[in-house]
Amino acid sequence: MNVPLDPASSAASHGPAAHASPASAQPAARPSSADFDAVLNGGACAVLPQFGVIDVQGDDAASFLHGQLTNDVEHLDATLARLAGYCSPKGRLLASLLIWKTGGGTIRLVVAKDVQAAAQKRLSMFVLRAKAKLVDAGDAANEALVVAGFAGDVRDALAGAFDTLPDVEYGKVDGPAGTLVRLTDAAGQPRYLLVGPQAAVEARLAAAGPALARVSPAVWDWLDVRAGVPRITQPVAEQFVPQMVNFDVVGGVNFRKGCYPGQEVVARSQYRGTIKRRMSLASVSAPPEAARPGAELFHSGDPGQPCGMVVNAAAAPDGGIDLLAEIKLAALETGTVHLGAADGPALTFLPLPYALPAEG
Repeated sequence: MNVPLDPASSAASHGPAAHASPASAQPAARPSSADFDAVLNGGACAVLPQFGVIDVQGDDAASFLHGQLTNDVEHLDATLARLAGYCSPKGRLLASLLIWKTGGGTIRLVVAKDVQAAAQKRLSMFVLRAKAKLVDAGDAANEALVVAGFAGDVRDALAGAFDTLPDVEYGKVDGPAGTLVRLTDAAGQPRYLLVGPQAAVEARLAAAGPALARVSPAVWDWLDVRAGVPRITQPVAEQFVPQMVNFDVVGGVNFRKGCYPGQEVVARSQYRGTIKRRMSLASVSAPPEAARPGAELFHSGDPGQPCGMVVNAAAAPDGGIDLLAEIKLAALETGTVHLGAADGPALTFLPLPYALPAEG
C-alpha cells in the first residue's frame, strides 16, 4: 500500500467527504441567550444526542482495542478516561473517542453519533479470533445508555449522586446514575460528562431541579469548540492525520505504544518534524450552513486553492460562529483567511486554551 511520505505537511487531500452534508450534520438551532448565560454564569445540563456509546465486551476487549486505537488501552487506569482516535491505514482519523474501563471489564467508547455505525462495523471486521464483541450501548435492547453534559457551577447538583467528584482532567467515578467523567474546562467553566442508563440519567437531571438550567445540546458543541478538542464527524472523517487537529497535544495519541492502523504514517509525521498543518480556534460572522464541518478555507495570498478546513463549528454567544479550523501554519503568518471562498467572510483567530509545540 502506497502512502504519502509527508501526509501532515502536504495539502490536505480533501475528498468527497469534505462536501458531504448529511442530515445528521446539519447545524442545530441556535441556542438562546439564556442557555449561554446559564453555562457562563450559573450551572446547566443537557442530554447530548450528538453522541453514541459503543461497549466492547469480552476477555480480549482491551488487547483488541489496544491494537486498533491511537492510545494505550491495556494500561488504562480504572479511575481515568482517555481520548483515542481510530485511523484508516493511511493514518487519517475515522473517529475520535473518549474511552474508559467499566467495572465489568468492558471498554466503553463515546463517539460522534453520525460515525458510530461505520466505526463499529469497521472495528468488528477486525475482531477475528479475539474474544471481543462490539455492542451499540445506546440500543434500547441493551438497556440504552445516554450521554448528558454538565457545565458551570454544577458540583452541588452532582454531589448527591456520587460519593466524590473527579477533580483531575479525565478523572472518572461511578455511581447509581452511571459514569461521570471530568472533561477539560471550556470558556472558563468546568465540564462533566455523564453516561448511564436513560432512566437513571433523566432522574439525575430531574433531581437537579431549578439548580441547573436544562439547555440546548448545541451549547455543548460550542463548549467543545472552545475547549479545542476536535470531534470527528461524518463530513470530516478520513480528512486529518491526528496531528493536523492537535489530537496529539490534547492527549489522544501515545507514541510509545505498539502498532495500530495508520501508526507508521502518524509516527513518521511526528518524528520527521514535518507537521505543517495544525488546528486553530477562530470566529466568523457567517450563516451556520456556511460554517459547517468540512467547509474549505482560503488565504488572501493564494486564493486559488484551499488552505484549510473547518473541523467543528458552533453558534457562539455573540451571534457569530466559533470554529476549529485545520489550516496550514504558513497561512497564519500573514494575510487573511476566509470561509468558503477567497472573498468569503474573514476569520478572526483566537487563542487556543493550550500551547502548541514548536514545529521544526
